[in-house]
Amino acid sequence: MSAAVEIVSFGYLHDEPPAAHLTIDLRHHFRDPHVSPELRYMTANDEPVRTAVLNTPGITDLVEATATAVAAFASGPSAGTVTVADGCAGGRHRAPTFARALAERLTAAGHSVTIHHRDLDKPVFQR
Repeated sequence: MSAAVEIVSFGYLHDEPPAAHLTIDLRHHFRDPHVSPELRYMTANDEPVRTAVLNTPGITDLVEATATAVAAFASGPSAGTVTVADGCAGGRHRAPTFARALAERLTAAGHSVTIHHRDLDKPVFQR
């Protein structure tokens, strides 16, 4: 069953998580590319960041598990958009990369997907 899906990537350091049916917190279990000086000022728009995130153990399994959860929401009796929010610390590396991978997976499954990167273009958080 296909459904309309909205994916919002965000950074917890910028603001509260957006309202969503599913919120995926990528902060504690997946290494932050921010710790690598060569990746820090890049974003998910840069191939080295996407490669680093997508090669992290567990990420592709989490994309699959999230797609399964979205399908479960979509199969419920109430029609409507399923919203997924996924966040990392700054919203520039892990969250938008995960959001794009999830969007690809859901689109391939026949879902209509919109994606919004709330914090991708915000300045690097100095920690």
